[in-house]
Amino acid sequence: MNMITTKLFGVLAVGAISVASIGSAQAIDISGAGATFPYPIYSKWAENYKKITGVGLNYQSIGSGGGVKQIKAKTVDFGATDAPLTGSELSSAGLTQFPMVIGGIVPVVNIPGIASGQLKLTGPILADIYLGKVTTWKDPEIAAVNPGLALPDLSIAPIYRSDGSGTTYNFTYYLAAVKPEWKDTVGVNKSVDFPVGLGGKGNEGVAAFTSRTAGSIGYVEFAYALQNNLPFALMQNKDGNFVAPNSAAFQAAASGADWASIPGFGLILANQAGPTVWPMTAATFILMYKQQDKPDVAKAALSFFDYALTKGQQDALKLDYVPLPDALVQQIEASWKSITAADGSQIWK
Repeated sequence: MNMITTKLFGVLAVGAISVASIGSAQAIDISGAGATFPYPIYSKWAENYKKITGVGLNYQSIGSGGGVKQIKAKTVDFGATDAPLTGSELSSAGLTQFPMVIGGIVPVVNIPGIASGQLKLTGPILADIYLGKVTTWKDPEIAAVNPGLALPDLSIAPIYRSDGSGTTYNFTYYLAAVKPEWKDTVGVNKSVDFPVGLGGKGNEGVAAFTSRTAGSIGYVEFAYALQNNLPFALMQNKDGNFVAPNSAAFQAAASGADWASIPGFGLILANQAGPTVWPMTAATFILMYKQQDKPDVAKAALSFFDYALTKGQQDALKLDYVPLPDALVQQIEASWKSITAADGSQIWK
């Protein structure tokens, strides 16, 4: 089932969550909203978890900015963001944060005659495309790193995220790291004023616009590229090697990361060193309140996350996400002890 290509605004409602404990008719509902980056794997986890436990998930795929707003407004049980909140932001809002899975942001293209992995791009070229300085596929900058590739004399149509997006945050973080002009003129944020291009809502929207616009280039989480059969470009990494996006390249970017040294595990994985590293690797995060008004619902949510972080790892690999290391999973679940009911009792033990 290809849900992404048919929706510019994704809402995951897998099993509308109703679970009755033995001898009790009380239902437990779990709701979340936010990042579109992890939507494919959250969908798969929710589908399988429903079959195993009878507990489902209602997740609104509305972008990281929307997820942060909804959790702060307490309209959902958890928020999801690819742009991690800082320690001070978490503290002032009374939130806890932890990563769920690692993936890669990839440039996808719609260029007649160009298949996946044929086009090579560097970070500065990608920045120049979105700055409006490189405007055709036959531009000398592109031709120089693609000798022998038949590039068409076709205008480039950049596609970007129109909503507040953690994918955009990580994408612009990378462009700022490799192109000082980007950092100085556009900056890094969940939403920026792109100098050129067309905006699409969510990873779904960028994938859809790219798939039907000749000459276009967009940036999406890798699973969206695969599910929509969108050709992707190779990227030059920090070590100077052109690499393809895959789970091994994403894992290489995350290897050796010191997650616990940053409040809320808020590590940015873009532009890491290493010969096989994918340069636009990113983690996605969950936000929950430290003090819970509905402890039973919070426990149900944490049970789902426990399943995803442990038994759901093979599902992540099948969709080319990278499961978190076992040591990090243990640190994350230890951090859940800070989530309490109103009387101060621990929800996760």
